[in-house]
Amino acid sequence: MTVLSSRPRSTLGTIVRPGGARSARSGVVVMVLAVALSALGVGCSDRPESTGDTDVEPSGLGQEVTMPIAAATTTVLDPGAEPRSTLRSVVAPGTAQQVTLRTDHHIEQQLNEQAVRDFSPPSVTIPLTARVDQEGVDLTLGTVTSPDPTLAEQLLSADGSHAGFDFAEPGSVTALRLAPKPATPDTARAALEQAFYQAVYQSITLPEEPVGEGAVWTVRHQISDDVQLDQVTTATLTRREGDLLTIDLDITQTPKSKVWNMPNNAGALDIIDYAMHGTGTIQVDLGLPLPVSGTVTLGGHKSYRDPRSAVLLRQNLSTQVRWGD
Repeated sequence: MTVLSSRPRSTLGTIVRPGGARSARSGVVVMVLAVALSALGVGCSDRPESTGDTDVEPSGLGQEVTMPIAAATTTVLDPGAEPRSTLRSVVAPGTAQQVTLRTDHHIEQQLNEQAVRDFSPPSVTIPLTARVDQEGVDLTLGTVTSPDPTLAEQLLSADGSHAGFDFAEPGSVTALRLAPKPATPDTARAALEQAFYQAVYQSITLPEEPVGEGAVWTVRHQISDDVQLDQVTTATLTRREGDLLTIDLDITQTPKSKVWNMPNNAGALDIIDYAMHGTGTIQVDLGLPLPVSGTVTLGGHKSYRDPRSAVLLRQNLSTQVRWGD
């Protein structure tokens, strides 16, 4: 399988009062969700979204932070055409790969009949050098860029930072590691965390059974955060040329609860509507640790209501992850 699989923790969020003043415990909220996903995204964690404000809390202070990744369940629906073989990774320790990761997020939300507000964070482009060792994949970050001038300047401090993935047989990712340089500002650190979450979230786990071209399998993730989600990715092996695989992805998310428990014990919102769907195509080389190319986009809409005030919050979200040169 490709090393990037399973799910990240949920993406980051900011809670503000309708009038604009921030509060972690306000009864009526406007909530910024970065999708996740990885993200593509899923609800909010207990950390604030990076907005450039001075009250953003540090998330790592340059030390390595390890996030465990829950296992995924893979089921083959159609083994495809003959000849069939096991899609086993043949990545040897010491293997190196250079690839660029880009993430784009679009977030709009509306409170009752107020004007729609755009909370989209800047896109981030991360050149990566991946090296395989006995435990997983170590990633060295090159010069990270963003179209936002302020964020772009802060990201310069992250040049040479490290991230990584731990995995267990038969190749399932067990943890995401992030180790930004100590000089990296928290806003830049949060942008990097979000990008890697989405990269993990929108990737694929390969089946253990022998398959051929045309094979179809599902990958099920139980995403356990503030909103409990059941994510199912349907993968189709559309082409195989030696170790190079072309895989189409179709992603659906279904909340397992009708309630979203907000971060920081700020209360709960009823989930009125939740429709998230993603599609994309990636290319995976069984001899390399990361996807070599491809684009996956997840988007949709969500609606929440405060049961105490009947205030309605609507969101339109989309996240795109791209791999390539």
